[in-house]
Amino acid sequence: MTTPSTFSFFKRFSVIVVVVTAVVVTTFVVGRLRTFFGSDLPASAGTGSTDSIVAFNPKSVTYEIVGPESASGKVSYLDANGQTHQASFTTLPWSFTVTTTDPGMFANVVAQGDSATLGCRILVNDTVVDEHHAQARDAQAFCLDKAA
Repeated sequence: MTTPSTFSFFKRFSVIVVVVTAVVVTTFVVGRLRTFFGSDLPASAGTGSTDSIVAFNPKSVTYEIVGPESASGKVSYLDANGQTHQASFTTLPWSFTVTTTDPGMFANVVAQGDSATLGCRILVNDTVVDEHHAQARDAQAFCLDKAA
């Protein structure tokens, strides 16, 4: 029986020794790199300077109801969030402006009055995008813009 020499022992387990050495060296290098760049520190919400979000490109959507000055009635319109609001008018013209920074807004206005003529308009940044007029007893006007 021959005893294995140190060389044959190293030859037999050389792959394991190389892998263990590589893991130790890699762990040391990665640990040093993490502390060097500060990436091991936890991120916190209140530190550092962050840019605040600033609203840009504001859009003005104006609803207008027109007709005889003595007309009275009710109007229903949508706000910037798509919620319905109702109001009454006792004289015309009536108008309401919604300002938003959303890229698109569903704009809708419906009005009914006690006059024989009534009209509505939707203006986006002072440009008329929809306009309708109605002539009938207790006239009702409806204006819609899907992408104001």
